[in-house]
Formats: sequence, structure tokens, C-alpha cells
Amino acid sequence: MDFRTILKEFLTENGMTQAAFAHKIGVKPSQVSEWLHGKAKPGYDTLKAMSAAFRISADYFLGLTDSY
Repeated sequence: MDFRTILKEFLTENGMTQAAFAHKIGVKPSQVSEWLHGKAKPGYDTLKAMSAAFRISADYFLGLTDSY
């Protein structure tokens, strides 16, 4: 699975808006929109922030595991 699909599923499963997700990890909502449209991918520091904010292994967001 690609990152944008993983992120879309994560947001849906957790009932979270792009804005709420962005706020929680410290990025602009427009950045999350770019990820969801496949125009960009998060960098190392952002991926680390995502994992820490949700207490999820980075492997999930990288598509290396199906569960978080």
C-alpha cells in the first residue's frame, strides 16, 4: 500500500480530519492535503512526530505492517 492510502485509512478509521491530524503532528493542513493527493510524502522528522503523537510504529505509516 502507498502512503496516501495508508493515511486515508488511518484518518477514516480514527474519525480524524486532516486539520486535526495536522495540528496533532505540528504541520499545516495543506501539507496533509499534499500527502493525501500524492504530491509529497512526509520527511523523517515528520514521520517520527506522527509515530510519537499516535504511539504507533513508523512501520505502519511506511506500509511495512498492516496493524498499528
